[in-house]
Amino acid sequence: MIVKNASVFTEENRFEEKDIYIAGEVFADDNGKGAGKEVIIDADGCYAIPGLTDIHFHGCMGSDFCDGTMEAIDTMAAYEASVGVTTIVPATMTLGREQLYRICETAAEYKTAQEAGEKEGKAIFCGINMEGPFISRDKMGAQNPAYIHAADQELFDTMQKKSGNLIKLVAIAPETEGALEFIHANRNKTVLSLAHTTADYETAMKAFHEGASHVTHLYNAMPPLGHRAPGVIGAAADAGADAELICDGVHIHPGTVRATFKMLGDDKIILISDSMMATGLKDGDYSLGGQDVKVTGNLATLKDGTIAGSATNLMDCLRRVVMDMKIPLESAVKCAAVNSAKSVGIYDKYGSITAGKVANLVLLRKEDLSLYKVILKGQVLNK
Repeated sequence: MIVKNASVFTEENRFEEKDIYIAGEVFADDNGKGAGKEVIIDADGCYAIPGLTDIHFHGCMGSDFCDGTMEAIDTMAAYEASVGVTTIVPATMTLGREQLYRICETAAEYKTAQEAGEKEGKAIFCGINMEGPFISRDKMGAQNPAYIHAADQELFDTMQKKSGNLIKLVAIAPETEGALEFIHANRNKTVLSLAHTTADYETAMKAFHEGASHVTHLYNAMPPLGHRAPGVIGAAADAGADAELICDGVHIHPGTVRATFKMLGDDKIILISDSMMATGLKDGDYSLGGQDVKVTGNLATLKDGTIAGSATNLMDCLRRVVMDMKIPLESAVKCAAVNSAKSVGIYDKYGSITAGKVANLVLLRKEDLSLYKVILKGQVLNK
């Protein structure tokens, strides 16, 4: 396949007018060596960007990762691929031990099936984001308080074993019992992310010193940035941590998004959707982590008004960041495709349009960033 006349996002994080060559499931050298000539796509008037990676979302199209079924993951992976999110790391919730085990076992089963070629046309399942239960009750957000408990090495080890080592991130409130010790013990096993926390600046810095390197949905479910109490947000800036941002237009004000890009830079920001099962569907009543959720437009809330995830996919978040929040497209793509892949250790295969990497590619029309084509593993999904 040859994709011609596109403005191509390069590893230098800029757009360049050139052709893209694909041989089988991977990108080929610019000279086209090894690429077939059977299919030519004219992408004139389009940006060509790597397929996006969402490292934090819960569901879409009426399915939730915590359903713990192959069918749920299948539904989610099909929808995500259709909108240009070609690699996924869905998130668990604060749930009971046995339910978490079942989710992990199903994830391992799905990964095995996908590697055997049984899930063609679906976003590539790359791991699990373990959001809870090691969080603070005081900042639980939409998590279920019945299952919150202190850091538990045995629980994590068992989940990791049952998943086939698919847990890529673990959310943890560093001020809770045993959290700092847990972070230190697992610093080389997974990414430790500060989340759903009341931690002050000093406690957050201790956590980063012990091995945490990531912050789950920055600003949400944590103390605000204060001029005398910078909290987790200030600590993340000082420690050079990666920080997730939900840019659905609900969770964070556009001015705060712009300020965060100035404060952290686009090397450290990761765009996420935090989407729940209503994403892709009409307004109505849904659930998240076993709790009832009402969705109206982009807003998803519990009965008490607490925001409960988003109803927006990552590609729509990218559009909103660029079109409404006035972040440069180059920065937005970097934060939704490159940084996200790097953060969970899959950048060797995904996240850039580079010879030898899996040919996941999205063509967006320049005038409005609407979707023109999605190419997954060298195959056009929406012909």
